[in-house]
Amino acid sequence: MCWWNQTSLEDFILQGLFDDSFSHLCLFLLIMLVFLTAVSGNSLTILLICADSRLHTPMYFLLSQLSIMDLMHISTTIPKMASNYLSGKKSISFVGCATQHFLYLSLGGAESLLLALMSYDRYVAICHPLRYTVLMSRRVGVMMAVMSWLSASVNSLIHTAILMSFPFCGSRFIYHFYCEFPAVLKLVCGDITVYENTVYISTIILLLLPIILVSASYGFILHSVVQMRSTGSKRNAFATCSSHLIVVSLWYGACIFSYMRPRSQHTPLQDKVGSVFYSIITPTLNPLIYTLRNKDVAKALKKILRKDIVTW
Repeated sequence: MCWWNQTSLEDFILQGLFDDSFSHLCLFLLIMLVFLTAVSGNSLTILLICADSRLHTPMYFLLSQLSIMDLMHISTTIPKMASNYLSGKKSISFVGCATQHFLYLSLGGAESLLLALMSYDRYVAICHPLRYTVLMSRRVGVMMAVMSWLSASVNSLIHTAILMSFPFCGSRFIYHFYCEFPAVLKLVCGDITVYENTVYISTIILLLLPIILVSASYGFILHSVVQMRSTGSKRNAFATCSSHLIVVSLWYGACIFSYMRPRSQHTPLQDKVGSVFYSIITPTLNPLIYTLRNKDVAKALKKILRKDIVTW
């Protein structure tokens, strides 16, 4: 028990993103500006969907869940990174690291599943519009959200419990700005080849299955759009799907870059770049993409702004 407490429950040291130079101070301020933009954008999206009755549909319910995931995702990593930079401390407790690892892995997995299920929603809306209310009822939307949250949380809990049960050796210095899986795994002592292969296979499955569902959904959508005679219908179909396709491409592209490469091909710089993209940039762009390219959300925003102006 004494050995466990001394070797496993000690604090970790996070390298962070920045040093004390002026240029890194400017980068830090830029990251904080992006963070505030992400928090504001996702919070606004959630509020608009809740406030406007016209947005009380399965599609926008799933979009609100995506915004909640993005909001929690960016709040899991950036505040700790900012507090360490401002205080000059770089440590994170064993429990804090395990909690951070569980949350970011849960939210990342849930978002991957949710984006795939959102593509099914678009498939039903375009290919079976008359049956949309039956195939995509409110109950189905809630079940999709629950399945995304629950399955990702269980997967994350299992991986976090196994990872944090391994003995850690060396300086316990994590070459990252938060407790990301590949960075923490490098500190583990002993031969963990079997576990690494298991994680690699499970990651491929968890990424490829959603990608296959997204590809199949948009394959059927493209087939239906080609058969449409009306140019206006085609334009509306592409407009409906374009926002989701952009978000899907950004998210899955960053995840594939970060998690589907063998451990031997990972470098600290590459891991940081990939993590910054999907943990900071993507949550910031998602609400902007959906708000600027979605007419219903834009109308809801204008409606609320008009009310505020009249009230004022």
